[in-house]
Amino acid sequence: MNYGKKATQKKLKDAASNTHKLTSRLFLGFIRTLLFSCLIIMATGISVGVGMIKGIIDDAPEINIESIVPQGFATTIYDSAGNQTDTLVMAGSNRDPVTYEELPQDLIDAFVAIEDARFWEHNGIDPRSILRAVKGVLTGDRSAGGGSTLTQQLIKNNVFNGGREQSFGEQLERKFQEQYLAVQLTKTMSKEMVLTNYLNTINLGKDCLGVKVAARRYFGKEVSDLTLSECAVIAGITQNPARLNPISGQEANAEKRKVILQYMFEQEYITKEEQEEALADDVYSRIQSVDSVTKNTSTHYSYFTDELIGQVMDALIEKLGYSYNQAHNLLYSGGLQIITTQDPALQAIVDEEVNNPENYSAARYSMEYRLSVTHSDGTTDHYSQEHIKTWHKHTLGDTGFDALYDSEEEARADAENYKASLLTEGDIIIGETVTLTLQPQVSFVLMDQVTGQVKALSGGRGAKTGSLTLNRASDVPRQPGSTFKVITAFAPALDTRGATLGTVYYDTPYTVGSKTFRNWYSSGFQGYSSIREGIIYSMNIVAVRCLMETVSPQLGVEYAKNFGITTLTDTDFNAATALGGLTEGVTNLELTAAYASIANGGVYTKPIFFTKILDRNGKELISMEPETHRVLKDSTAFLLTDAMAESMISNRKFSRAGSGPSSTSTRAKLPGMSCAGKSGTTTSNNDIWFVGFTPYYTAGIWGGCDMNQNLSSQNGGTSFHKDIWRKIMTRIHEGLSDPGFQVPDSVETAQICRKSGKLAVAGVCSGDPRGNAVYTEYFAKGTVPTEVCNNHVAATVCAESGKLPTEFCPEKTTGVFISIPAGETGETDDSVFALPGSCPIHTAASTILPPDESENETQPFPRGPGYGPGYVSPSGGPGSSSDTLSVPSSGIQSIPPAGSLN
Repeated sequence: MNYGKKATQKKLKDAASNTHKLTSRLFLGFIRTLLFSCLIIMATGISVGVGMIKGIIDDAPEINIESIVPQGFATTIYDSAGNQTDTLVMAGSNRDPVTYEELPQDLIDAFVAIEDARFWEHNGIDPRSILRAVKGVLTGDRSAGGGSTLTQQLIKNNVFNGGREQSFGEQLERKFQEQYLAVQLTKTMSKEMVLTNYLNTINLGKDCLGVKVAARRYFGKEVSDLTLSECAVIAGITQNPARLNPISGQEANAEKRKVILQYMFEQEYITKEEQEEALADDVYSRIQSVDSVTKNTSTHYSYFTDELIGQVMDALIEKLGYSYNQAHNLLYSGGLQIITTQDPALQAIVDEEVNNPENYSAARYSMEYRLSVTHSDGTTDHYSQEHIKTWHKHTLGDTGFDALYDSEEEARADAENYKASLLTEGDIIIGETVTLTLQPQVSFVLMDQVTGQVKALSGGRGAKTGSLTLNRASDVPRQPGSTFKVITAFAPALDTRGATLGTVYYDTPYTVGSKTFRNWYSSGFQGYSSIREGIIYSMNIVAVRCLMETVSPQLGVEYAKNFGITTLTDTDFNAATALGGLTEGVTNLELTAAYASIANGGVYTKPIFFTKILDRNGKELISMEPETHRVLKDSTAFLLTDAMAESMISNRKFSRAGSGPSSTSTRAKLPGMSCAGKSGTTTSNNDIWFVGFTPYYTAGIWGGCDMNQNLSSQNGGTSFHKDIWRKIMTRIHEGLSDPGFQVPDSVETAQICRKSGKLAVAGVCSGDPRGNAVYTEYFAKGTVPTEVCNNHVAATVCAESGKLPTEFCPEKTTGVFISIPAGETGETDDSVFALPGSCPIHTAASTILPPDESENETQPFPRGPGYGPGYVSPSGGPGSSSDTLSVPSSGIQSIPPAGSLN
């Protein structure tokens, strides 16, 4: 029984042992399986992680020098002397690149100390900084700092567009790629270049990109001149430009500056003494002073730059094939260097004279007014200066109001009074602006006629209030008046229509359609007048008849377009075009360029404002070559030049004493320098012009009021522009020799009669009752007339009556008379000397009267004031008298038939 019990116990013990062994085996198997599974999972995870990282790295963008260099640089404009004149920027492009050699060591050390202490040692990434940053994230310690090196920050800004990912996964992916690229970049780019690109990239507040612009903005100096204290200020901005910039965030920047200087000391970049000296520097007072000066001296683009921008845009589109948007972005953010044609010395002279109050007899103000009012009933009305004009006329009864004010205060008071008359209870003003502009205004263009280079330009008088604003020199077409006579009538007549400077037209009222043309002066019509006289005395009838009878409006417009005038329309094919009565008008720039063609021997050169465009690395993109074409023969150009030169000399037209006009451009004449030009004044004196040239330069000036008020004496008069032109050109030519206007080989001279433009008849043309009508004229070779004068007539007359003799006239003499064109009945200076009728004194009936009664009933032939010296050109050249009066003692001087010589 005991044996059985023991056996049972043994069996139970063995069973328990077997169970334990089985359990142990199962547990060990489970552990093995679990460990194996973990290893598999870990291996799989590592493989997946490595694969993911590899995939992320494989997807990283490729980098090169171009992708690392910051984008968006300001374009710099230089004048012809190499001075910087303007900077063109758009948002994100106010950057001027610095070289490593320009960087002060303190600035380098300050950025390295605060941003990347082991920059000079690591390979693009800093593991210690990464671990420190991770620890800070896990512990919530924000003071631990970031883990990005300067190299990573450079890549983040220029390759990853500043790192603007939205999700954590995207940020993590970018971080891996950033670290990988930082290592790769370090293999190919020097530390110095990495740091330079970084310092050119960073945002330093107040629209300053890069340390060079920041140095100028905050300290008014170049980056190479920064002190240790100033370097610490700039280095303290980059982590948060909006909060840490030293103007609006002075206190925060000051705290950051202390930290940077401490780091620099701890890293042995500076000594304790240098640290304390920098901390004691009152740097923020200097910053505020520079900021005040910057605000007060902030300037807008000049008028020259305004026009330059348009020409550069056109060149980028036409020559390089850019779209408008591409050209715009390149111009304002491509870091271009534009070398202009502007001469700083000449531009200064133009600006001084244009803005000199002493050159104007009036200083009035026009007002541009805008008022928007919401009334109590919810409606909104808008008002302008035109409503003020109507208010003056209809409400105040001020019919003489010309919308010009004698002072700014008067203008503003008028606006307030008008507003008060409008507003009622419940009205709400939602907008109001008052803009005042000095009047009269002017524009001035100065260019080199040979190269086409515009040397100086002014688009208006007074302070310029914005960039790309109204440019009166290039943007505003105005009626050119008599300056257009040369362009559309006289130039084509001489060039291709067989006319000469001596060709005459009969000056008397002239009607085309329903329009009757008259002259600008009140001294009466002159009769036969030549193209030379038409230019010198600006004779309207001569210009209109020349266009209509010799040229044609179509040909005149064609010539104007060939002269570079682009504003003409199909409605300008009419007689008024000869006098500058145009649909649109012309700009000063185009009119000056047209006259420059005459000064350049008949060759038009398109005006240019720049000579070269370079990219930011100095590579030439565009070299501007003159675009030229011939408009006139060189002989035509000289003939026009000579006549316009005479218009600047004091002359009076060949006529009876006191009855002829005077030359129109004498007020603009330059002392000691050959000059030629043409004035222009429009109807009602709304626009005044003078365009002229010397052997060196061509210049045009326009004067007038922006709103077309007439230039009465109260508004400045009609002569101030010639004074300004003369003063500018006199100063510009100081010290220059006068080579004169050279006569080309294609020109010759001949003596002709000024009343016919033909060869003079000896003893007849010189015997004109007003003086010697023979003078020496210039001609294009081959155009000297072969016909003789047929407008002067020599006839035997009664010595007593001065009329054609009858058989009863006891004494006879010879007189010279003018043959008047058929159908012309109006009185002119020539018609006074028309061939007379028969003597009324000595008739068959009168012979029975006693001599004393006959004498009492008649009067002697009235000689009139015309007898005496004739016109003599002060130059003694073409235009001067050469023959003396030689009248036969008896008989009738007959006129040889046309084509024959006496």
